[in-house]
This record gives sequence, structure tokens and C-alpha cells, in this order.
Amino acid sequence: MGIVTSIAPIALAIIMLGLGASLTLSDFSRVIKNPKDFFIGFVCQLFVLPLVAYLLIIILKVPTEMALGVMLIAAAPGGVTSNVLTKFADGDVALSVSLTAFMSLVSIISVPIIVALAIDLFEISYVTKEISMIGISLKMFFVVTVPVIIGMIIRHLTGDLMIRNLKIIQRISIALFFVVFAAIYIEEWNNIVSFLTRAGTIALILNVTMMTIGFYVAKFFASGVAQQRAISLECGLQNGTLAVFVGTQLFDNVVYMVPTAAYALIMLATASIFVCILRKCNFGQK
Repeated sequence: MGIVTSIAPIALAIIMLGLGASLTLSDFSRVIKNPKDFFIGFVCQLFVLPLVAYLLIIILKVPTEMALGVMLIAAAPGGVTSNVLTKFADGDVALSVSLTAFMSLVSIISVPIIVALAIDLFEISYVTKEISMIGISLKMFFVVTVPVIIGMIIRHLTGDLMIRNLKIIQRISIALFFVVFAAIYIEEWNNIVSFLTRAGTIALILNVTMMTIGFYVAKFFASGVAQQRAISLECGLQNGTLAVFVGTQLFDNVVYMVPTAAYALIMLATASIFVCILRKCNFGQK
């Protein structure tokens, strides 16, 4: 647990710093100017994703030791990976970045609330740490919100220099994402194999279901194909590092974070396949 506990907050802070460095105030003002597409993505991520996760846990009779891990990844906002893959899919990158940024900032409130509701609904008893949702929110504020603000300030002060190096920052962010999950597997490998087999099913179903829901909801309500693709990928690609960080605040055993690790691996595979289909078949054109 020590490796993950040490790496996760540092990795998350650097990832969010990179996200902030890719943002300007216009990314947030765009939400006001074009609210419909943003609102569709916002509702799908904040409300539909946790609800679908909860229903799947009930339907598939997911063991309680995995239930909170599933809800953690469902509560997490989209990550930098969704922005990169949206670009490859010829989606609306500006919308994707706006959703990722806004949902990341909102997450300091939404994630603790969803986690608290999940603990009550599932009557979870394996969270052995003394839980303070306000404490978790404050910790998230310092590793999520503060780095984003610092990144935006750096972008403003350095201008073109930061813009020219955005790809490098994105690659570092994705590399850190893999480091966190590699640490989980290395630290608890002996306990993970059987747990991962069980967690993989719910992770795969949740991921594919949410990308499908996002795709077709956006098909009917979003303003265009590019926005449809962005919303679908935002619904399916979550910030696994943030989920792991919150997990370290709740669990004494890293094995309970395996659903998060399973989802992180699966979402990259399914989203990559989805992007390839979109590019090859031009799927989604109205």
C-alpha cells in the first residue's frame, strides 16, 4: 500500500497541472456560449454514470468488497486520455477539454458525496479508516484544483512556450497514469489475480455501456457528430488516478482498488477500438 499511497497524490497533482496548462479562461467561457452540448456531457457523467454503475452492481450481484471500487471509478471525472483520444476520433476537443476541466473541479464535491452514498446504500463495512468526507474534499482540492489553477497561471505567463510543449506534458501525464496502476499490480500481485478476474466483468460492461449511452444520447441531443464522439469518450474514459487517490484515503488494503485498475486497463482498450471504428467507418454520421 505504501508505494501506491506515495505515488498516487504526486502523479495526480502532476496530471492535473498538465491539464491546467492546456486550459485558458476561454475553455470555461465556451461552456456559457454553447451550453447544450456541455450540459448533455455533464448530466451523463455526473448522474447517469454513477446510476448505471449502481444498477450493474445490483444486477450482477457484485461482491461488496468490489462495489465501492466500482462506484469510485464511476464517480471520477474524465481524464486527459479522453482529450487525446477525442482528437484522434475527430471529435470536439474543445468540448472534451471543457468537460474534463469542469468535472475535475466539481469532483472535489461530487466524488465524496457519491462515495458516502455508496457506503450507506451497500452497507459497506470494509472501509476501516476513519472517514471524513470534508477531509477528502480538502485533500482533493489540493491535488486537483490547486494544480489546475497553477497550470493555467503557468500557461498564461509562458504563453507559446507552454503551448509548444503540451504534447510532452500530455505524454508525461499518460505515463504517470500507467505508473500508478503498475504499482498496484506489483504491490499486490499475489492477491490480485482472482480479484481481477471478477472485477474485469463489471468494469468491461460498465465501460461499454457508458460509451454506448453517451454515444446515442448525444446522437439525439448534441449539435453534431464531433460533439457526439467527444461526449461518448468522456463517458467512457475516467480519471483512474483520481479514483485511486480517493481509494487510498478509504482503504487499508490496495486490493480493494482493483476494480479501478481493471477499468483503467479495459477503458483504454475499448476506447481505442471505438476510435478505430469511428475513423475507419465514419460511424455516427447523421
